[in-house]
Amino acid sequence: MGLLSRAVVAAVAVISTLALAACSAPASTTASASASTAATAAGTWPKTVTHDAGTTEIPAAPLRIVSTSPSITGSLLAIDAPLVGSGAATVTALTDDKGFFKQWASVADQRGVEVVYANLTMDLDAIESFRPDLIIGSSNGGDSSLESYAQLSEIAPTILLNYGTMTWQQLTTELGSILGRDAAATSVIAEYDAWVAEQAKAITVPEQPVTVLVYLGADGVWAYTSDTPQAKLLESVGFQYADAKAEFSTTTPGAGTSVVSAENMPAALAGAQSLFVVPISGDAAVTAFASDALVSTLPAVTGNRVFNLGSQSFRLDYYSAKATVESLRQQFGA
Repeated sequence: MGLLSRAVVAAVAVISTLALAACSAPASTTASASASTAATAAGTWPKTVTHDAGTTEIPAAPLRIVSTSPSITGSLLAIDAPLVGSGAATVTALTDDKGFFKQWASVADQRGVEVVYANLTMDLDAIESFRPDLIIGSSNGGDSSLESYAQLSEIAPTILLNYGTMTWQQLTTELGSILGRDAAATSVIAEYDAWVAEQAKAITVPEQPVTVLVYLGADGVWAYTSDTPQAKLLESVGFQYADAKAEFSTTTPGAGTSVVSAENMPAALAGAQSLFVVPISGDAAVTAFASDALVSTLPAVTGNRVFNLGSQSFRLDYYSAKATVESLRQQFGA
């Protein structure tokens, strides 16, 4: 196994799946300011929430939330939820040195959010030591807490959500509703939408259409499908999206990606005039893909239109979506 393949395996182990939900310092500052307008939870308590693992009653507005899903933690931070701790991923190119995703790690640090456990390794005793009054986690993906739901519920009311079936906006809205922070969620999304509309005016897109992929070396690529948040983000700033050609790829409904073998890359990706690589194993993956002899005849490669979408774009939340658009503005802005 080559160096790139080993790095890819390590990064994929963090997330485990590309069942997709459909940042920078400036983004974190804006999110905090937007969410602070609704920092006090509203709504009627107790509240009963139906979720992927069952029905849970939250007796009062939560004051000490623990997240067992790093993929959800960013959305909790965006609405200024009272988050005291979060599970951390394995340290890779996607994370800081604690295992917090880079797009929101600095925000978590500013707010004093601590690592509850590392390497996505569930630790019930560690969670209990944080004295949470609400636990929020995932029912899917590499950070799923579904198997531990019963034990978690003995520690505190627990809610598990499937971020793989939602855009980051939908997840943010649902969390806002659960936590009585509806106004914060609405404010953050509205601010983002207005900001993106302004950024789009300054972006001149390269030759279209485009496809986004994760390069796996000798194992080929995962190509994002047109219903993913990554594709929708590109469309929101003026790009046209092209799926990998179905006859040369394997797509599982709802998975968010088409699996393309190495030998099928030239045929499956031929419809894209430009390509974006999500470098989950590090930025070298972009050059490695463009240098792969198997794709040397692709229009995007011969035209030097293979671009870096940034590792943060792998899992989109408010912070990573903003960072991704900022990267697009830097690469294609007037």
